[in-house]
Amino acid sequence: MKKRVFLSLVVGICFVLSLSVAAPAETITLSLTDQNSEAGWGPVHALQPWAKKVEEATKGKVTIRIYPSQTLSKGPDNWNAVKSGIADIGWCFHGYWPGMTPLADVMSLPALPLKSAEKFSEAFWKLYEKFPEIQKEFEANKILLLYTSHPYLLITTKKQVKTLEDIKGLKIRMTGGPPTEQMKALGGVPMLIPMPDNYLALQKGVIDGMGAPWEAILAFRLYEVVKYYTEVPFPAVYFSIAMNKGKWNSLPKDIQDAMMSVSGLEGSKFWGRNFFDTAKEAVVEEAKKRKFDVNLYSLPPEEQDRWLEIGGKPIWEAWVKKMEDKGHPEAQKILNATLELLK
Repeated sequence: MKKRVFLSLVVGICFVLSLSVAAPAETITLSLTDQNSEAGWGPVHALQPWAKKVEEATKGKVTIRIYPSQTLSKGPDNWNAVKSGIADIGWCFHGYWPGMTPLADVMSLPALPLKSAEKFSEAFWKLYEKFPEIQKEFEANKILLLYTSHPYLLITTKKQVKTLEDIKGLKIRMTGGPPTEQMKALGGVPMLIPMPDNYLALQKGVIDGMGAPWEAILAFRLYEVVKYYTEVPFPAVYFSIAMNKGKWNSLPKDIQDAMMSVSGLEGSKFWGRNFFDTAKEAVVEEAKKRKFDVNLYSLPPEEQDRWLEIGGKPIWEAWVKKMEDKGHPEAQKILNATLELLK
């Protein structure tokens, strides 16, 4: 009898202990919608390594499932896809939504004193942290990081642009807004053409050139149809990696902290550097391997100053006035802070 009671007690203790042992935590899988091909320069060198960083920072508690090439949502729909929960995270190009983040558009003003996407992305994140007015523009989603391109290059088919006089009358593809206004001020003829159509437009002479970052030159094989590359004080463009707010709020605090440890400022710099800055060498190598010319020219300081005075500062002033007229008295402070961060 005593033996039976003892055995029952042992079994009971073991049962209680088994209940107290925590079950292994399930992995949280987050979906990420991306416009770009998974084999593209940016996804290979920025997106996929960042997703790996998130997994490592969370010690395997979070994994990111990437849906490339618009398989989950179209590029222009990514912001709302994240907001509505179709995707947990989204790669968002804010050039698709003019007027949605007007104060953040300071990042797309021409002729800002910037050299690299990494430095500009650093400035962008610090600007976002500094100004609640900019944060409000992005408040529909949780912003994990913000990044930019480097200043667009001027690529041309028939002649190298070295002075303001060289650009006069040329048909140059630019994005809308301040870049278009800059091209008008410089004496060129701005053309609005969707990115996928520019290869043929350059090849057939519909345009004489375009503004483009190294990453796009590589992705769209534009090095096959242009010969001349000029580093000019052109604008950059900007992006966010945004997350659904409800999904973010559902994550434990330790997971949130771990994800932000590889996002925020450091993540913004990482994306700027690896998505854009590193693509230059890849273009040169690929063009050389396939026997295409890359004739690169950088404007000397005195010529840069001419472009700044004609196609830079007047555009800045017009942007500030436009923002102030729309009820944003902080616009001048934002521009001043941007210039200070870029010193």
